[in-house]
Amino acid sequence: MAFATRPFVRAASSDAATASAKKLLIKHVTIIGGGLMGAGIAQVAAASGHTVVLVDQSDEILKKSTKGIEESLKRVTKKKFADKPEAGAEFIQKTLKNLTTSTDAASVVHSTDLVIEAIVENMDVKNKLFKTLDKFAPEHTIFASNTSSLQITKMANATTRQDRFGGLHFFNPVPMMKLVEV
Repeated sequence: MAFATRPFVRAASSDAATASAKKLLIKHVTIIGGGLMGAGIAQVAAASGHTVVLVDQSDEILKKSTKGIEESLKRVTKKKFADKPEAGAEFIQKTLKNLTTSTDAASVVHSTDLVIEAIVENMDVKNKLFKTLDKFAPEHTIFASNTSSLQITKMANATTRQDRFGGLHFFNPVPMMKLVEV
C-alpha cells in the first residue's frame, strides 16, 4: 500500500543534534479531514499498522467516513483474501482497531508523529489549522498537506516547523493507487 512502512530519517534541526541524524519512527498518525481523500489516507495508514486518528468537524461526517472505510476494506479483502475469508475478516478487524475518530484536532495531536491535512483547498483555512496545531503538537511531529495546487512553503510558514513540513499528495482512490507525490 502507498503508506510509509519504514522509519523516516531526518537530520535534527537543533544545534546540539545537528551533527547526528535522529531516527523518527512514525507510529501515530493524525489525518485532518474525513472526506474521500482523508478517509482513504486513514484507511491505508491503519491497514499498514499505524495508530490513526481521523479528525473532522462532526461525528456525523466521521461516522460516514468510518462506514466508507469499512466498505472499502471489504472490497479489498474480497480480492486480497479471496482464498482465505478468515484472514480477510481478521485484516478488517485489525485495521479498524487501529482507527479512532475525533472532532477535536488540538486534543489528539499531543502524541502524534505525523499530521496529514486533507481539507478544503483554501490557503487561509489550511494556514489557520496548521498554526493552531503547531501550538499543540510535539516538536518532533511532522506536518504534511495533501494539496495538489497550493504552495507548501506558504503553509509551512504558518508554523514554527518549516524543517518538518511537507507535501504528501495521495492519488484517488488512495487504497488502490500506490503512488504518492512528495
